[in-house]
Amino acid sequence: MTKKGKSKIYILDTSAILSGKPIHFEQNNMITSQLVSNELKPGGRLYNAFQFLKEKGLTIKTPSKESIKKIKEVTDITGDINRLSKTDIEILALAVDINNSEKKGVIITDDYSIQNVANYLKIEFEPINQSGITKRFIWTCRCRGCGKKFKENIKICPICGTETITVISSKKMIKK
Repeated sequence: MTKKGKSKIYILDTSAILSGKPIHFEQNNMITSQLVSNELKPGGRLYNAFQFLKEKGLTIKTPSKESIKKIKEVTDITGDINRLSKTDIEILALAVDINNSEKKGVIITDDYSIQNVANYLKIEFEPINQSGITKRFIWTCRCRGCGKKFKENIKICPICGTETITVISSKKMIKK
């Protein structure tokens, strides 16, 4: 149980499984999305590790459409929308669904963009191989040619026609 009385549910990102590190959580307190399952192809050590986790209580869930929509709205704000895969968005949405219930979702991931969005949403995360983020970023698009910055995510500058790049607009130290 956590301080607030909510039991923890651990949400495993693909990076947690691919790490090859042993994952030991209480039985029936681990979930992941179908898209994570789809990323692990039959045969091989990592697929076998995934099957073992399923035998130990890892369940596969589909996040609500409302939570996916919320994640997409937040990633538009943080600028992480192009930095996250559909799988990443599902992992974050599962955490939103769990945190809206009587339980507390904790994402297990080394993906810095997932951690960035999770921190923005005040969702707990734990890295598995890396040290984890120390700053939360807001990303924006900037034209490579004329230097104009855009709040919205665009690929080609409407002013000069040059491709844009993603740059840090602001950063904030996070508390651990």
